[in-house]
Formats: sequence, structure tokens, C-alpha cells
Amino acid sequence: MPILNKDMVLSISLAARPSNIGTRFHNWLYDELGLNNIYKAFTTTDLPSAIAGVRALGIRGCSVSMPFKEDVIALVDKMDPSALAIDSVNTIVNDDGVLTAYNTDYLAVAQLLGQQAGLAPSSSVLLRGSGGMAKAVAAALRDAGFTRVTIAARNEQTGRALAGLYGFAWQSEAGNSTADLLINVTPLGMSGSDESAQSFSDEAVAAAQVVFDVVALPAETPLIRAARRAGKPVITGAEVIALQAAEQFVLYTGVRPTDEQIRRAGEFSRQAG
Repeated sequence: MPILNKDMVLSISLAARPSNIGTRFHNWLYDELGLNNIYKAFTTTDLPSAIAGVRALGIRGCSVSMPFKEDVIALVDKMDPSALAIDSVNTIVNDDGVLTAYNTDYLAVAQLLGQQAGLAPSSSVLLRGSGGMAKAVAAALRDAGFTRVTIAARNEQTGRALAGLYGFAWQSEAGNSTADLLINVTPLGMSGSDESAQSFSDEAVAAAQVVFDVVALPAETPLIRAARRAGKPVITGAEVIALQAAEQFVLYTGVRPTDEQIRRAGEFSRQAG
């Protein structure tokens, strides 16, 4: 990485609990591509002042994580269609003081569904979860033409609301339900949480055509391991997090890394604590 200098372009992240994942991903690519950029993670208890600082100090980009993804909407100047699709922001780009909001989670999921799922829109989908990422996935499914989607969520209020927003069905538990495409958008299988839990049964995995788990750490969750054992195509959370970060990188720098560079940056970022 270049020695710190007055012309270095700064991008940052804002999260309640900052991690090193984005910092390592972006800085690895800056070094790989010889860019005079640097990326740093922050937290804040004063979001309006933080975003005002992004604008006033000419900070090029700002990644936004929970719990700021919706509150930041009132603080930006423009909303890209990717953010408008789900009323949620995870990326801000500063062009000479004009702040434009994007959602690269939505962009990443939409790309992966189109490139790797290989399923017709008439296929059935069972999506487990109703949080912010579930909204990005549900919107991407709707925009790809999927209509036979069921939201499985214990929280009836958020589950019904998400299903109603996109014209999907809701049920409280995944249970013994099956579908062509299984998607886990819960913490089940996540390191430090329910890491031994498998979010769908072996029977559901056996009946599926494609299995998708948004959990990024570990990349090989119990669900993904079960799908591989059953010989099913998979989409992993590691792919999602790398692709959404790559889309942020392009927005911040105007440079698109190769697929191999994105893969290596993703691997490097997951070594972070």
C-alpha cells in the first residue's frame, strides 16, 4: 500500500460493530491494483454528523451496516434503484458533495440468482428469515420474476409484512416444506451463533434443485455441507459478501477487478477477526 499522502482517497464503513472484513477486502484490492486509496472501519453514535463528515471531508465512499441502513436514507441526496427497491442502503458514493445511495446486497443477490441458480421463474422458493437481508433477497426474487415464493419466519409480524410487500406467501416454520430453491437468511449456521444448526432438513435439501445460504462465516455452513453431500448446486454467503463488496469497490474507484482478484480478496477478508 502507498505511504499515506495528501492525495490518498479515503472510503469508510459505518457499523454498530465494525469488523475487518470490508477493510481487508478493499485494502487488499487497492494494493493489488496499485491504487492510491485506503479504507477504514468506524462506528458512530451520531449518524447525521458522520454522514455530514462524509460530505464535508470529501470521503469518497461509505459502506453502511446495521442499524443504519434505513436511517441514512434521509441524509443522502439521491437513491439508486438498487436502494429504492428495498428502501435500504448499504453503500454511499460521494461525488463532489452529492451523496448517492445504493444497495449492493441487492445487486449481488440479483446477479447470483441470475448467473448461478439457473432456475426458471416458475420454480418454487422457500426463503427462511425476515430481516434486512431477507428483504434484499425477496426483492431480487420478485424482480427476477419468481412468484411461487414462501417466507418462513417465526416472527409473524415481520414475516407477514415481508411476504405481503412482495406478494409472497408466509408460514411460521420451514418444517417439512420443500421447494426447488432453498434460501437461508437467518443466523443458523453462523460462527459464534447457531453454528451447528442446519437451517433446512436433509429431506428438504434432497428435494431441492439449488441451495443458497447467505451466512458468510463460515463459508461452508452445515446447510452448504449437506447440499454438497447431496450433490446440489450451491450459492454461498461468501460469494454474496465478496460480490457485494466488489460492486462497492467499482462504485468507489471506477475499476472492476477480475473474478480471480475478487476471489482472492474475499479469501483474504475472511481471515479477519
